[in-house]
Amino acid sequence: MCAEKTDHKPNLILSVLSNKCPRCRRGDLYQHKNPYRLGSFMKMNEHCPVCGQPTEPETGFYFGTGYVSYALSIALSVATFVAWYVLLGFSLYDSRLFWWLGINGALLVILQPILMRVSRSIWLAFFVYYDRNWRLQYKV
Repeated sequence: MCAEKTDHKPNLILSVLSNKCPRCRRGDLYQHKNPYRLGSFMKMNEHCPVCGQPTEPETGFYFGTGYVSYALSIALSVATFVAWYVLLGFSLYDSRLFWWLGINGALLVILQPILMRVSRSIWLAFFVYYDRNWRLQYKV
């Protein structure tokens, strides 16, 4: 039996979270997969290695990612607040609120490289859409 070539459309959310190109959803946006390689964690490929889509369509394109990163940080803070409230609760008679603030702040600092990468991936996905015919348009 021959292996059949399947040309399925990859999931948008999974491709954004794994920092894939929004046009083909297969190529990596970043040169290095490790977000904690702090010397080069934001270095992007100039073009998608799979479909050739430019990763910076125009100069200053990523200035809007600050808003996306802010929204992701707020969502993470709300999620940790709700989890802390459900699991431990808050009280006026002890320092649980301050413990949450400290742990939440540390978590935001630790996850900042990931949040920055994902915010760029989300921002690019707002403006570049999946193209079913990307193979026909890409010529090496």
